[in-house]
Amino acid sequence: MTDRVVLGFDFGARRIGVAIANTITREARPLTTVNAATVAARWDAVAALIAEWEPAHLVVGIPRHPDGAPHEMTARCERFARQLEGRFGRPVARVDERYTSAVSERADDVDAAAAALILQQWFDEERARDA
Repeated sequence: MTDRVVLGFDFGARRIGVAIANTITREARPLTTVNAATVAARWDAVAALIAEWEPAHLVVGIPRHPDGAPHEMTARCERFARQLEGRFGRPVARVDERYTSAVSERADDVDAAAAALILQQWFDEERARDA
């Protein structure tokens, strides 16, 4: 098996949490939080991370209400995922991110910690599908 990098994203209206993992260990860890003042600066920061780490896959958390119904951020996160696909030409997986921010709220960097939970969930779901 080839070792490939995967980046996970917790998209927010003001910040984007970013996590990293590889396909050998399948253990996600927080990487950073993009906290840029403008949309253009955010995309520049995301582009720099993708250029630096050269991920094979990208994973985006898609928030929903506890009952699974979409809310305002659901559409925004879906749009972010489509923009990642279009801008960077890499496959983008979507993961149901209900409760990730609540679970990670004690972390030093809540957004990056939430991204790590999202990315780890994707790996865990991949492993379950492969079994």
